Amino acid sequence: MSAPERIPPRSVTAADLLAHGELTVRGRLRDASNAALFCTVAHEGHEVSCVYKPVAGERPLWDFPDGTLAGREVAAYEVSEATGWRLVPPTVLRDGPYGEGMCQLWIDVVPGTELLALVDDEEPAPGWKAIGFAEAGEGRTALLVHADDERLRRLAVLDAVINNADRKGGHLLPAAEGRLYGIDHGVAFNVDDKLRTLLWGWAGEPLTAEAVEVLRALGTALGDGGTLAARLAGLITPAEIDATRARVDALLASRRHPEPSGEWPAIPWPPV
Repeated sequence: MSAPERIPPRSVTAADLLAHGELTVRGRLRDASNAALFCTVAHEGHEVSCVYKPVAGERPLWDFPDGTLAGREVAAYEVSEATGWRLVPPTVLRDGPYGEGMCQLWIDVVPGTELLALVDDEEPAPGWKAIGFAEAGEGRTALLVHADDERLRRLAVLDAVINNADRKGGHLLPAAEGRLYGIDHGVAFNVDDKLRTLLWGWAGEPLTAEAVEVLRALGTALGDGGTLAARLAGLITPAEIDATRARVDALLASRRHPEPSGEWPAIPWPPV
């Protein structure tokens, strides 16, 4: 599916268009575990493609309250915007043909960008970071690696902040102009440690100076009366906002990328 040719001009933000435009369902994304509908949204002569995930189509999970995944997706976008990194496509909570749900700008992926690989070596080559060994079929084990890419490193920090429990390879979208987006953040913001990701290549390494400055700003924005805390209210619970603030404080205290806890599967399945 390709995006329509018409896109909003700079004076019309994608988030405004998503929130206020007329939503028309064009098809269903069948690989998604929850109902995910490919749509167009049009407003005042402008049109973009988007993904609409109605709350009514969410599959119940044992460790997340029912009907909360859409709000968590929007909360991830709000945190991403607060970092200034803009790693999550514009995402809003709105009514649609099947009730309230998450509506996110469709991203056309630029082919040919290699972010993950399985290699037969014991150590990653220059420019790559090791994740761990994985089954490669026919009884063969290979080293799973991801690119040593600053965009991925920023995303690893974001995932640590939002406690993302499902960072798979298919959730990484290389886009035009060198942009990289992460999608599918419905299982994030749990108060318990549930970080599951493919981006463990920097585990235990010092955070970049940029990341530290971003985390400081997030800590302020998540404080009492902070702008981000206000935007998250109604999307996740007060306890989950407090837990997010605590994760930011912990990252600032350690100044290091988190490491697997050993109490929770560190890598999502399937990984891609």
